Amino acid sequence: MRTVLEGIIAQISRLVLGKERQVRLSLACLLARGHLLIEDLPGMGKTTLAQALAAVLGLSFKRIQFTSDMLPADILGVSIYQPDTRDFRFHAGPVFAQLVLADEINRATPKTQSALLEAMEERQVTSDGSSFPLPDPFFVVATQNPRHHIGTFPLPESQLDRFLMRINMGYPDRHAERELLRGADRRELIKHETSLLDGARLKHLQQLADQVHAADALMDYIQDLLAATRDGARFPIGLSPRAGLGLLNSARAWALLEGRDLVLPEDVQAVAVAVMSHRLRPGEAGGEAAVEALIETVAVP
Repeated sequence: MRTVLEGIIAQISRLVLGKERQVRLSLACLLARGHLLIEDLPGMGKTTLAQALAAVLGLSFKRIQFTSDMLPADILGVSIYQPDTRDFRFHAGPVFAQLVLADEINRATPKTQSALLEAMEERQVTSDGSSFPLPDPFFVVATQNPRHHIGTFPLPESQLDRFLMRINMGYPDRHAERELLRGADRRELIKHETSLLDGARLKHLQQLADQVHAADALMDYIQDLLAATRDGARFPIGLSPRAGLGLLNSARAWALLEGRDLVLPEDVQAVAVAVMSHRLRPGEAGGEAAVEALIETVAVP
């Protein structure tokens, strides 16, 4: 199974150059059944990473370009009256896909942002009192511009908490940038990629991630990290139990990517910044550094 996962990582890394750690974190997020928030400057490869994930994993893909005038119905769908049957028929919106790219999500108003809350948490959409299940598996990969950019609306804490991980792309190194300059357009390469998985096989990998063993000592370590955020000394608001579950599930997925059936403290540390920083200091540049400092102070069992 590790050979399959390494093949997926290698294929996506050929499309998103110089970002293997971001690729691994993204795949771990999906294996843990989470949603992913990618925050960075325009043109850094956020959308390319989302498209590459969908293409290589063999998932149905829809892109929603968020704007300030977008309404919730533009995302979820709308019920339209049918004169022939004299009733209303629900017409599904673009959220009905296995992988949904919410591009520039913080350019939409809070009302439109909140339309995704039920979909991300319950995997369903409610319209006119009727619930419609979303595809399984279902993932939201959202991109976000920095808060100081013109025309952005900050994501509220409740929306941020729906994202299991937040990652930053960062500038490519010199070698990767040279490959980008001399190579073909990444979007064109994605169109010709061969899928290595499909939805059913991805669900099987998720089940394998669930079965990765976490010892009691590892649970103690995660609880110590959670408790350290709640003492009021470093952060105004500590992590919730849901954040703890997300940290454990992400560490299990990371261990699976490393070819192990046992979670180690190093797995927790590998995903901690991506899982914790946006919940502790939403929108602040120092969130990542604060989590790294926290990891240094909490003893490893």
